[in-house]
Amino acid sequence: MLTELGNWIEQGLTWVIEHFDEPLWNITIVILLGVGLFFTITTGLVQLRLFPTSIREMWFGRAAEGNSLTPFQAFATGLASRVGVGNISGVATAIALGGEGAVFWMWVTAFIGMSSAFAESTLAQVFKIQDKDGSFRGGPAYYITQGLKSRCLAVAFALSLIFTFGFAFNSVQANSIVEATKNAWNWQGEYVGLVLVILTAAIIFGGVKRIATISSSVVPMMALFYLIMAVIILGMHIDMIPTVIANIYKSAFTFQSAAGGMFGALVSKAMMMGIKRGLF
Repeated sequence: MLTELGNWIEQGLTWVIEHFDEPLWNITIVILLGVGLFFTITTGLVQLRLFPTSIREMWFGRAAEGNSLTPFQAFATGLASRVGVGNISGVATAIALGGEGAVFWMWVTAFIGMSSAFAESTLAQVFKIQDKDGSFRGGPAYYITQGLKSRCLAVAFALSLIFTFGFAFNSVQANSIVEATKNAWNWQGEYVGLVLVILTAAIIFGGVKRIATISSSVVPMMALFYLIMAVIILGMHIDMIPTVIANIYKSAFTFQSAAGGMFGALVSKAMMMGIKRGLF
């Protein structure tokens, strides 16, 4: 019975992905890149103009008061969702499907997306509210409610976020970790998953303060280790770097028909995969 239910769910999800994945991506790409370009222009290249200020605030900003976070803790908490297994498996998948040129379009999309992230963070600060314990809460659901005056849209966003992070994102991260440990050390996936659940629960149920404390301790080491490994790999293949860079730019502008759709037919597969990964 459970097997039949599982097969039915898998078939249903496969049908949804096959019929809605590409149209939704095309719409999403146009909207998000359009918004990113709008904020990039209207803010006067904020991602470059205020970059020195962001570094200065992160390292020399105010100390935490009460339940608030230091600028560095806030930075580390945000970085935790950006430096992880997805940067390895996701990028590798994009390159495998779109070629070396996907890397270039990841760079472009990330640069444009910086302005959107700045706008989102600014709105979160403007429309945040203070709890009884002195801590603050904010984010899209709050500025949609207070800024757009649309509680229904805010609820829809919150429910979508709960589903996305509760199931999709966590499953992607957990699956990547399980597969990596299985291939490297032949660890049993069930036990790895159980340990991940226990460790994650101990952190998230401690509230945003504990999340920030753990993130500010673990994330910098994780990011540093990630960069060190990247430098080591580059050093081991230093003679191939000029060729790789040349291939990235050559492949980035080799336009070929992508899979279906008017928008897809106008761009290369490398561009599509790079933009998708960058937006994700």
